[in-house]
Amino acid sequence: MPSTEPVSKTSLFAGHILGALLVLFLLFDSITKIIRERHVIEAFIKTGYPVALAPVIGEILLVCIIVYIIPRTSILGAILLTGYLGGATETNLRAGRSTFEVLLPVIFGVLVWAALYLRDRRLRSIIPVQR
Repeated sequence: MPSTEPVSKTSLFAGHILGALLVLFLLFDSITKIIRERHVIEAFIKTGYPVALAPVIGEILLVCIIVYIIPRTSILGAILLTGYLGGATETNLRAGRSTFEVLLPVIFGVLVWAALYLRDRRLRSIIPVQR
């Protein structure tokens, strides 16, 4: 049964602030890949990915972000970002990165969903939390 309970102003505000910070970080990540920033090139070489894929991966991330920030498609965007971040987790794990670097995309994935949960009544009706 869908929730008719309104989202509190505090929850809505927190969700928007968290979402905005996440989107800004992910946009930065996307743009640095698209323009092949020096650190991105170094990271691609260390992980064994062809540098030519950096702009493609950046563009994929950009599309995921756009889908996430559109209210009607935000749940689909969160699903797409979860897949993207899962790939980042696997890449860091395979490359033998530190535990922090492996877990960072997982943390971002959780925050993507937390921000959406705080502001979206539709998601709250799908995933109810007992109080």
